[in-house]
Amino acid sequence: MMRMYRVAGVALGLATLVGCYTLQPTRGASPPVGEKVAFDVNDNGRAALGGSMGPEIGQIEGRLLQKDTAQYLIAVSAVRTLRGGEQTWSGETVRIRSEYVTTSYTRTFARGRTLALGALGVGALAFIVTRSIIGSGDEEKPAPIDTAQTRISPRQPIPGTAP
Repeated sequence: MMRMYRVAGVALGLATLVGCYTLQPTRGASPPVGEKVAFDVNDNGRAALGGSMGPEIGQIEGRLLQKDTAQYLIAVSAVRTLRGGEQTWSGETVRIRSEYVTTSYTRTFARGRTLALGALGVGALAFIVTRSIIGSGDEEKPAPIDTAQTRISPRQPIPGTAP
């Protein structure tokens, strides 16, 4: 039983360490190099990048490797389409001209969401433990023998046999 509490505690701790992140608009400022960023792509960008990244690009997310006034160099981790689909990438680098970007975002830690998720996890764990939903591995024990009703007699020899 104690092992179950330790495993659940470690799992909950790891889950809250991951945390929740949100994309926040940079509001005119250029995102810093090395940060996780996302860019909304305009119609000209969709037409220009469609051949190499696929049609209907809505947003490109990844780590910003380099920037200047004319373009961004990104290690792409995901591409979101206009219809809500998402394609996972494994860090391929792509150059995006700044004129193709309508809005830029940086990935920031969401303290409120992380605390809410952690509280929800602790509540779920408390519910499970108090309701004994997780078994402890105990087996049912047999009912005790009532010796008052059972007569125990000493061993008696069978007639005609020698002791």
